[in-house]
This record gives sequence, C-alpha cells and structure tokens, in this order.
Amino acid sequence: MTFARPQVHSPSPLASRRRFNSALVASALLPLAGIVKAQDKWPSKPVKVVVAFTAGGTTDLLARAVTQKLSEKLGQSFIIDNKPGGGGNIGTEFVVRSPADGYTLIVNSVGPISVNQSLYKNMGYDPLVDLVPIVQIADVPNVLVVHPSVPAKTFEEFVAYMKANPGKLSYGSTGVGTSSHLSSYMLSQRVGSDTLHVPYKGANALNDLLAGRLQFMFATIPSVIQHIKSGKLRALAVSSDKPSRSLPGVPTVAEKGFPGFAAGSWFGFFGPKNMPKDVIEKLNKAVNEALPALEDQMIREGADPVGGSAEQFGQFTRKEFVKWQKIVKDSGATVD
Repeated sequence: MTFARPQVHSPSPLASRRRFNSALVASALLPLAGIVKAQDKWPSKPVKVVVAFTAGGTTDLLARAVTQKLSEKLGQSFIIDNKPGGGGNIGTEFVVRSPADGYTLIVNSVGPISVNQSLYKNMGYDPLVDLVPIVQIADVPNVLVVHPSVPAKTFEEFVAYMKANPGKLSYGSTGVGTSSHLSSYMLSQRVGSDTLHVPYKGANALNDLLAGRLQFMFATIPSVIQHIKSGKLRALAVSSDKPSRSLPGVPTVAEKGFPGFAAGSWFGFFGPKNMPKDVIEKLNKAVNEALPALEDQMIREGADPVGGSAEQFGQFTRKEFVKWQKIVKDSGATVD
C-alpha cells in the first residue's frame, strides 16, 4: 500500500511579509504590556522617597512617619533618601529629572515648591509645572520663640520691646528666603522696628538661640516644641491663621493686632510630572488612610495633619506661590 505524497504550498511573499510584520508589532508591544501590568501592581518594588533636607529635620521626620505606614499598607519598602542643599533645590531637581513611574517621589515643603522660584534667579525648572502634587501631609505653623533672657513674657510685651530697641535685636533663620526668615522679616516690617537677620544652615540657628546669641526666631513647632516644654525657650505666638493644636494657649500673631499674618510651613508628596494617574490616586488614598493613625503623634510633635485630594493640594500650592512671591519681592531677598 502506498500513500500519496502530501503537497507543500510555499506561502506567497506578500503573506510572509504580513506574518513578519504582525510578529514584529506583537514583540514591540510586549514591553508596553509589561509597563501597564507593572503600573497596575504599583508598587511592585521599593519606592524611593527623596527628602531635600538633612535627616532629623521636620520634613525628614514627617516623611519617615508617613512612609512607615505606607510600607505597612502597600506591602513595599518606602526608602527615604536625603538629598540636602540649595535650599531644597538639589533634591527637588533630582526628582524633577527622575522617571515618572511612581518609584521616585519627594516629600517637600513650602520653600522649594512655592518660595524658591521667586528667590533663586536660575533654577532651571518650575516645581509648579515639573512636579505633580499628590497629597498634603500636614500644616506646620512657625512659632515665635525668644530666649529666656528676653524680658517679654507675652507677644504684646515683645512688640513693645522691639519698638524700644530698634537695631538691637537679632533673629536667626534656617537660610535666606526660608519661611523662618520671611516670618521674622514680616513681623519686623509690620512692627516698624529694624532687626538683624542672621542666616544659618539648618539647625545651627536654633543652637545659637538656645545659647542666647540670638534674641528671637520663628521656627517650625516640631523643631522647638521640646525646648518650649523644658523652659529653654519661650513661645509667644504662632504664625498660622488659627491656633495650633500642638501649643494650646499660644495665640496667633494675626489675632494680636496683625490681621492677615500667615506664614507657616506645610509638607506633602509630589512626583515627576506625567506620573500615571492611577498611581497618584492610589498613593493619595493610602496617605489619607494613614493620617488618622498618625494624628495624635503629629499633633504632639507640632504638626496638624491635613490630607485631601491631589486637586486641592495643587490649588493650595499655587495660591502659596502667589502669596510668597510678593513677600520675597518686598523683602528684597535673593540667592544667586
């Protein structure tokens, strides 16, 4: 018995070309499918969270507290990477230039986001455009603190003391154009008394205030709350538009005769522009869910938790830019 030889038909050149092109398109789409899948599972690997200031400062402490909760909720490590320098610009620009994949974020504050554009002449980027706001973590009022050698026991007495001693009082700040500098400038301007600004890098200003080499300073509450409680510094007023829950009984500057005086700090998450919307939404939701568990701790340490939507945070940062732009211009502060 014999079998007929099967006939083999060679595909036409046109059919072969079509199959080749289809295979080529399919292979090109594979990496894109992987990206979509990775985004769906975000975070599928550790997330870097940049802090543009030194370890141990207010930004760093808030970032560590929140990222610990995020690690627990989302099942991945959130690793703090401190990149200080340039008034926060170095760490901020690092994130601006990073891939917008949700694996490089920044916890940032009022200075690098809403003040520095008016302060630095050549930043090379616009944080309101090149970063996407994700969620606000906290408001942190500045508190006016004086060394115990200053005879004033109340804010009203301190204003009278400033007026009686023009040109004799020195205040410190964490740098030119920072909220601690501009808060003191605003107060001196509105009181009508000349004071000497002594800018420092980081915590050195507080050290000199504690040593009595400076008379007063506006500082973030978390950085000085323990010194207030121990009696090493005296708190006279807060710079927020409403009293701080962290310092009950301490009045606001605004209610003591200076309406509209609001010059505090705030902190929140940002990422590079063009971050996937679903990653922004997932991170926003996770932070909002984490804040209630941190509320007591944050208030105890000097911060008021905020939360809210990414859209609300974006509107807030733009309003802050407009406010601080005028203050910086009036102060004449610049950094080359």
